[in-house]
Amino acid sequence: MNQASNAQLVLASTSPYRRRLLERLQIPFSCVDSKTDETPEPGERPESLAQRLGDGKALAVATQYPEFFVLGSDQVASTAGQLLGKPGTVPAAENQLRLCSGQSVIFFTAVSLARGNKVIARRCVQTTVKFRHLSDSQVAEYVDRERPLDCAGSFRWEGLGICLFRALESSDPTALEGLPLIATCDILKDAGIYPL
Repeated sequence: MNQASNAQLVLASTSPYRRRLLERLQIPFSCVDSKTDETPEPGERPESLAQRLGDGKALAVATQYPEFFVLGSDQVASTAGQLLGKPGTVPAAENQLRLCSGQSVIFFTAVSLARGNKVIARRCVQTTVKFRHLSDSQVAEYVDRERPLDCAGSFRWEGLGICLFRALESSDPTALEGLPLIATCDILKDAGIYPL
């Protein structure tokens, strides 16, 4: 584990997006890959999947490092009953964005805090993204310029992807990037780890 001095906190993730977000809180933390299987269970609802994976990631690392508080987080997106994962390839990203064109996509971003073998707190934040109508050429140009192949929904809202939206509804906009910081602050404050 890459342990920061005085760190009481571990982020169960190697995501550069989640790392950057958590760094904003100016709390020492380390990152550990949870190596969690993210396969949905048959018939699993998006919100339940996000929370199960957030819990699972936190617990997978917390059992290895029982003296630390461990944050686990996951995000699941869906539109018209279809789950949208990380596309991985250009054709898959383009297909996802064509599916999202003119639609509302709901993102569920879960965060869990575990210690030892127990989840001690959890939250799940819902964000609705309303997409503009996108032409095939706009989709292809966007994917070519930003290459959002590691992003659920095939966009980076903190970059050029914001141009794809006509509206965004959320109680915590950082949730869309992968870690809801308002909810995370609440959880950490209750655990006695808080930046202010």
